[in-house]
Amino acid sequence: MTVTPEQTNTGGGTAVPRPTTSKEPPVGERSSIPWPAAGDARASAPGPGAAPGAPDAPARPEPSEPTPSTPARPVPEGPEGPSTPRPPSTPTPHTPDAPGAHDAPVTRGFLARATLLTAVLSIAGALLGLVRDQALARMFGAGSATDAFLVAWTVPEFAATLLIEDGLAIALIPAFSMALARRARGVPGDPVRSLVAGTLPRLALAFAAVAALLAAFAPQVVRVLAPGLPDPALAVDCTRLTATCVLTFGLAGYCSAALRAHRRFLAPAAIYVAYNAGIVTTVLVMGPRWGVRAAAAGVAIGGCLMVVAQLPVLWRLLRARPAAGATGAEGGGRPMGSALLAAVLLFALCRQSQVLIERYLGSTLPSGAISHLNYAQKIAQIPMTLSLMLCTVTFPLVARALADGDTERARSRVERDLALVACVVLAGAAVVVACAPQIVELLFQRGAFTGEDTAATVRVMRVYTLGLLAHTLVGALIRSYFSAGRVTWYPLGAMAVGLAVTAGTGAAAVGPWGVMGIAAANAAGITVTAALLLAGMGPRSIPVRIRRVLAGLARPVGAAAVATLAGAWATSRIDTPGSPVPALAAGVCTVGAVFLLLGRALGDQGCVTALTLLRSVSRRLPHGRSR
Repeated sequence: MTVTPEQTNTGGGTAVPRPTTSKEPPVGERSSIPWPAAGDARASAPGPGAAPGAPDAPARPEPSEPTPSTPARPVPEGPEGPSTPRPPSTPTPHTPDAPGAHDAPVTRGFLARATLLTAVLSIAGALLGLVRDQALARMFGAGSATDAFLVAWTVPEFAATLLIEDGLAIALIPAFSMALARRARGVPGDPVRSLVAGTLPRLALAFAAVAALLAAFAPQVVRVLAPGLPDPALAVDCTRLTATCVLTFGLAGYCSAALRAHRRFLAPAAIYVAYNAGIVTTVLVMGPRWGVRAAAAGVAIGGCLMVVAQLPVLWRLLRARPAAGATGAEGGGRPMGSALLAAVLLFALCRQSQVLIERYLGSTLPSGAISHLNYAQKIAQIPMTLSLMLCTVTFPLVARALADGDTERARSRVERDLALVACVVLAGAAVVVACAPQIVELLFQRGAFTGEDTAATVRVMRVYTLGLLAHTLVGALIRSYFSAGRVTWYPLGAMAVGLAVTAGTGAAAVGPWGVMGIAAANAAGITVTAALLLAGMGPRSIPVRIRRVLAGLARPVGAAAVATLAGAWATSRIDTPGSPVPALAAGVCTVGAVFLLLGRALGDQGCVTALTLLRSVSRRLPHGRSR
């Protein structure tokens, strides 16, 4: 989370006492509680029992000028009821598992560290994903065997979207936020435990049933996904192995949502590291014997590792909060209704169906087309994945603000998030377009992946980037629609319209333009969806100021266009055959410098907040190392 300079209270004036209410202070706005000084050990030292490497729990800020007349500040209520108020000068031990830690003030330093931790581990997971793709490209190339696996790969792709990223988490985090808000208000029993008891067993049973059905009907699934596949038997075997991820991804997504709602980000951010490590290890060990089936087995093993990485943390977190007084239904918060879950999952399913259209149309093209689409999309979407890390961290805060009834705080947070994610994704898109040949050559051109495969992947990747901003906006806006935990079918309708545009455009363009037409159809469809979602904000969602958001997006778009041209010129000046690193480094540095300088000159709020975030993190790092 970022804070703009005009929103940061860094002066030495007297702090206004915090109101004695269970609500959190406005996040990122001019707060009544100043940020702790850089030299205050209490502000940055992790509490006892904190997980190694986890973001420090938000320290309890001190008044900048304590006086005897400063009112005492109550400690947030836990399940045992309100605690005795303490004077402001008394340090309060805060660990993520301590009672009241989830209701403590959210400081800029905590959000900066949480975002940085999530981004670092996500980058590590993405890099391992690239290693996975490199292993597949090196051992199996871009032929029929890889195409068969990528058809089976549709199952984990859908499962990840539905159960970890855009589906289950969007429904569960508001439910957990409401339960935590009720717990903070002293509701009898434990609303969090009641929510887990009422949802987890049923969801786990549903996940297991769907996994079994997919395995049983794998031949029919393959026939629907890729009717023109030359070797369907291999794809069927791989699909039966990858079907297990429906259960494991579902459990992993449930744990991630619960932990993030509790402001625990280490274990959820590490799941893709564990997942891709399992795939890479299985491919390297069993690939020579099992062929591409080893990659499908790696998906099954990696899914189990995702659960193992989180379940112990969630178990300890739930055990650390014993229920007080009544139990069972008395402690339950607003239940997560089936209609809400259906609305979220159907939207995510509709969004991921773009991949089905691509695979279906790609199966009619020569061998290797699906592989080129896959490699191009994986690289092109890295900037989108990194930009949405901020929304991953702030989504629980937006949901909690709405649970507390603070719509203004939620709107301010969403508008700043949109500005920052647009800044990050457009800078990344400029790098991808300007340095596409060097990126693909460095990552994939070895073994069975030839120079022709590189050229085809580069062409597709550059077209994909046209829809990156829209993909990112959809990922950010959909969280706003469901952050209050209310049912709305408008996002599903918007996504259905975009999917229809993708299908129609792709069917018309695949003949004359091949894979380029499929990529262009993807960009056109998701752009329509993003426009509809932005236009629908207001009564259906958080009432952001649409004209202000659009005006803010125009500045980084212009900066990205100029930075792309500058980066392409820089890479063309360095000719190092067989060694793409120098040209890639020159292009990245040029794009970054031009984009930031031009963005600041144009007054782009995303560039300003990004630099503020970097300064906030850098100021705290030396103090953390000195300890």
